[in-house]
Amino acid sequence: MFTRTIRISTQREGDVIDLTDEVKSVVNESGIKNGLVHLFVQHSTAALTTIEFEPGVLRDLRRALSVLAPDTADYAHDTRWGDGNGRSHVKAALVGPSLTIPIENGNLLCGTWQQIVLLELDVNAGRERTIVCTVTGE
Repeated sequence: MFTRTIRISTQREGDVIDLTDEVKSVVNESGIKNGLVHLFVQHSTAALTTIEFEPGVLRDLRRALSVLAPDTADYAHDTRWGDGNGRSHVKAALVGPSLTIPIENGNLLCGTWQQIVLLELDVNAGRERTIVCTVTGE
């Protein structure tokens, strides 16, 4: 097993950051040729997924998340804590904090149009995000 962290600075809610090259580097550094890489973001207002990293679909994703957890809805979290990011927690829980990708011959088995991305979902702009990468296999 091999573990590394990726640290990312975000600027604002709605940032979508392509992590594919960083994850490839971790896999290469691990020396593992066949197995899995597991990614976990250590924050409750960020998420990980795969998507075609293209401006149109990124806008579509932001719009879809805003329909599921609208800016204008009342969130009990906001009432309790007063930080205004209840929708951020809900969006992150819907997408999820982790992702697992197979590795074959030292390569990530992502599809042609599939990139690994971090979604910054917090309304409180500018965050430092940590993603734990665990590579297992042989």
